[in-house]
Amino acid sequence: MAALAAACARNLNRPVKLVVSRSMMFQSVGHRPAIDQQIKLAADTSGKLLVIEQNYVNHTSILDDYDEGCGEATGFIYSCQNVAVNSGLARRNIGTPTSMRGPGAVPGLYALESAMDELAIKLKMDPVKLRQINEPQKDESNGQEFSSRHMQECISTGAEKFGWSKRNPAIGSMKNAEGVTLGWGMAACTWIAARMESEATVELLQDGSARVTCGTQDIGTGTYTVIAQMVSHETGIPIDKIEVVLGDSALPPGPISGGSWATASVVPAVLQAAQKATQTLLVAAVGAAASPFNGKDAKMLEFTNGGVQTKGQSGTHVATAEIIRMAKVKAISGQGKSMGTLGNPNEKLSSHSYGAQFAEVTWEPEIARLRVSRVVTVIDAGRMINPRAARNQIEGAVVMGVGMAMFEATEYDQRSGAPMNSNLADYVMAVNADCPEIDVTFLDYPDYNLNAIGARGVGEIGLAGIAAAITNAVHHATGIRVRNLPIRIEDLLAPAGHPKKELV
Repeated sequence: MAALAAACARNLNRPVKLVVSRSMMFQSVGHRPAIDQQIKLAADTSGKLLVIEQNYVNHTSILDDYDEGCGEATGFIYSCQNVAVNSGLARRNIGTPTSMRGPGAVPGLYALESAMDELAIKLKMDPVKLRQINEPQKDESNGQEFSSRHMQECISTGAEKFGWSKRNPAIGSMKNAEGVTLGWGMAACTWIAARMESEATVELLQDGSARVTCGTQDIGTGTYTVIAQMVSHETGIPIDKIEVVLGDSALPPGPISGGSWATASVVPAVLQAAQKATQTLLVAAVGAAASPFNGKDAKMLEFTNGGVQTKGQSGTHVATAEIIRMAKVKAISGQGKSMGTLGNPNEKLSSHSYGAQFAEVTWEPEIARLRVSRVVTVIDAGRMINPRAARNQIEGAVVMGVGMAMFEATEYDQRSGAPMNSNLADYVMAVNADCPEIDVTFLDYPDYNLNAIGARGVGEIGLAGIAAAITNAVHHATGIRVRNLPIRIEDLLAPAGHPKKELV
């Protein structure tokens, strides 16, 4: 439908607006596919993993080959010499699935981290300890060194902040002050870190402001602010005097909003553009007849604190706006371009973000009420350029994880293949009343192998591991291992020893 709208706009040479109903969106714009997964783990008595086998099948439409990629993280998140991942497609008369937030690693880690919890119980071992025992020294899926990896610190920090040492592993043994049964669960998480090709232009203007342009977009993740922060850091121009212009095909090409890669991708291009603009400014300073630096060697000058000065001589400082006026130009600009790392066969390092999720649930069997009451998440995602916006991303992802674990599911009509709950009245999502107390911690270790600032994305890793942490907590509270998402009250009311379901 979007392609038809674009074709119409091209043929009519005027804008065409496409409007679809909510019901149509459930079929025409993509969705996360239904996935069946099977996990097999083997370990010795010390907890060292010997075998990981993951088999998954996801549904797709009759005419499409969409593969969810659930084994994305399986080969490197833990140390294990024998790893096998197999996939398959089940073609159905449904709309084509698409990449929803957290494709691949999010559903894949739900299965793997659930299985790790079951393995810890079989071994009579603390789930935290099991994950610590199996820390890899390199990416065993490809033999590469990690660009930066601090997952063990994520786990230990999360355990401390959550109070994990107070956990009694016996099923249903923990109560809160009101006598309500508590369940505590945890899971590790990871997400790929990469860059896409990107370009940017930075203009230093005569009024002392700056203008940055890039063809990327801000979908509410804070891209405008992050780009302004980078230019301010490089030029000394206050953030409120920096205009960031995004989201137009006439602008220098920028990355898509996908994979949590936008920030990491624009960093090199924006920094390079700002640096070239300041270098051009130095040339203008020595070339302008009215400039106090006229005739000097540009190499003897430096750009600092939003202006030009002789190296090491702050008393000669002249503001950027003055230099531009002396040069009798409206603006001085610089262009930056960076290549992508995604899919580059020559990459020598394994680049990912890591984290740990700890969840607490409350269970009241008398009234069949299950709630997620508390989540502690610790994330290793490189340098946090804007910690407030990054924390907002993780908190939003945690709420999405609550929806994934407890509420969200599309129900299909077996006769037509059409979604039956294709509206916001029947499709149940987490709302404010379902949001737990959320504690987010960033380790803030820059990953300079990825870009000059050391920043990685934080959007999707916040969703990875949450569903497993919740269902692991549910097992701790109830003794029932739920393997189908979302968790349903019928699952928790089943008698002890009820048949286990396949991992989904």
